[in-house]
Amino acid sequence: MARVLKTLIADDEEIGRKVLREEIELLPELTIVGEAANGAEALRQIRELQPDLVFLDIQMPLMGGLEVVRNLNGSHLPVIVIVTAYQEHAIDAFESGAVDYLLKPVSSARLKRAVERACKLANKPLDVAENLAKIASTPESGRSSTPRKLVGRTGRDYFLLDIDEVLAVQVERELVWLVTAERRFLSSQPLRTLEAALRNSPFQRVHRNALVNVNHVRKISPVTSRRWILTLSNDTQLVVSKRQVHNIRQLLTQ
Repeated sequence: MARVLKTLIADDEEIGRKVLREEIELLPELTIVGEAANGAEALRQIRELQPDLVFLDIQMPLMGGLEVVRNLNGSHLPVIVIVTAYQEHAIDAFESGAVDYLLKPVSSARLKRAVERACKLANKPLDVAENLAKIASTPESGRSSTPRKLVGRTGRDYFLLDIDEVLAVQVERELVWLVTAERRFLSSQPLRTLEAALRNSPFQRVHRNALVNVNHVRKISPVTSRRWILTLSNDTQLVVSKRQVHNIRQLLTQ
């Protein structure tokens, strides 16, 4: 039997929610578990109701749709379908990773296509998490496209991590770890890919097997003429090559 997706509608326009609700109620693949009239309420309901699918308006009071995605955390991550009256906003979000977008007024045929895509994606938690990370990193006018979220895994659960909460990226054998203050998460991407994506961020390579968030560096101590020890804010210690010490020092004084 096909899985029925718990669905949340987030739109500040009451008529928009009503039209979408009536269309969704005709689809056996979905069941509506909540509605939100602003971004803050949408975020609260996502955390409490844990929907599988969210129809998310980009422009809402208190918190826009993209900001809602940027504040998502936890292991139960929903598929996002962007809903908007502005095609350029929808296309930007879709190209950044949204599974699909709906332009107002929403048509039945377009909705069914979006639901088909959502149903296929809902059983792939890694793909859901990576899509959300891309949406969260949608560049705003005049800003760089440095990722705002990284995807980490513990067991079967995937999490969206703010880059500010990641202290370091470490490679151990063939595994890449995202180190936070209290725990480690397996990365879904290799170190080289992460380094390229984080080029315009506080992350700096300190060793061939490690990147460090310089905002979390607390101390650099010499061990030998060729090796230094870097201490992070959670007391994690990493070896720094002599060649990289100068770069770390420069970043710390900026």
